[in-house]
Amino acid sequence: MSEGPGWRALLPRSVRTFPPDLTAVVAIVVLTCAAALVPGVRETPLRVVVGLPFVLLVPGYAFVAALFPEAGSGPGNGDVDQRDGSDGDASDSDAGGMTPTGDAGIDGIERVALSFGTSIAIVPLVGLVLNFTPWGIRLVPILVAVGGVTVVAAYVGARRRQALPPEDRFRVPYRRWLDGARAELLEPDTRADLALNVLLVVSVLLAVGSVGYAVAVPKQGEAFTELYLLTENETGELVADGYPTDFVAGSPQSLVVGVGNHEHETVSYSVVVEIQDVRVANNSTTVLDSTELRRFSPTLDDNETWHRRHELAPEMTGERLRLTYLLYRGDPPDDPSIDTAYREVHLWVNVTAPSTDARLSGVSRDERTPNRSAPTRSVHSPTAHGSGHR
Repeated sequence: MSEGPGWRALLPRSVRTFPPDLTAVVAIVVLTCAAALVPGVRETPLRVVVGLPFVLLVPGYAFVAALFPEAGSGPGNGDVDQRDGSDGDASDSDAGGMTPTGDAGIDGIERVALSFGTSIAIVPLVGLVLNFTPWGIRLVPILVAVGGVTVVAAYVGARRRQALPPEDRFRVPYRRWLDGARAELLEPDTRADLALNVLLVVSVLLAVGSVGYAVAVPKQGEAFTELYLLTENETGELVADGYPTDFVAGSPQSLVVGVGNHEHETVSYSVVVEIQDVRVANNSTTVLDSTELRRFSPTLDDNETWHRRHELAPEMTGERLRLTYLLYRGDPPDDPSIDTAYREVHLWVNVTAPSTDARLSGVSRDERTPNRSAPTRSVHSPTAHGSGHR
């Protein structure tokens, strides 16, 4: 048995004898958790680079390692790294990877194929189980669950390998692969082989560079802004229903306006609320009169949603008036209109004059109940939906 480096003697035996391939599996789990959670790193392409094998390969590889700790003896047995001793440091066997285990194990190609297939089965199953737990399908629970399953399977696989005789254990032939690659690339038999090797290296570099560029500079989706109206139901939940359509002049009613920024940048918006008397004829709408009721100026980061509960008390009376919300990027023009707005949404309402009893009371509703608007707040609400796209 060959002796490992001096520093390995300082490690616990369980760590020193842990198979290198399963050590790499645990390392990918740790790197993925760090890349997904550490500030400053989770925004980098490293998150995708380590995340893909974390989801598509390592859970299945660890599970297959736990099921099949033996070296295979099929057509792919030349890929098995047979070593003497139990610490995994001895050189490759010259016996071609033949083992006395018969057909108990699987070869390298079968192991890789099963690893991908098993990963595709394990990860959705973990997500299905999490869906019925209080944690749900979120980043941290997924990392903990998939990482935990992978590490436990890797530990079981390592223990099962160590329980076998050294000559029966599955090992990845790293040294044989490296020696073969070095001989093919640096010592070609003919110039044609050299040209093919150079072409292969260039092709691999181009493929890796293309994938890296796609990960580092992802294509942005469509840029747009949502504008919508909501109301509050009896439980205080925001819903797109129950809009007020009948107003009494001077008597406020409540609405909630929402803006969603998906412009891939921070945007300062202006929202202008008007009550308009319009005439519709020959597929044309003409504004006869308008009165501005409210104005808001939210500034939103990308993918941020803003809601504002407010009250409206229009004084203009009439039937089928248009209560219009106009959205602008930046400051609105001096004469806001639907034609100049970036987005708009409206309601058709009826506004009637107050009754005689209310006028004779000498105290208006506005005097009895001050019009207080809710403070501005930026939230992400799952109940907010709909768009004011024109």
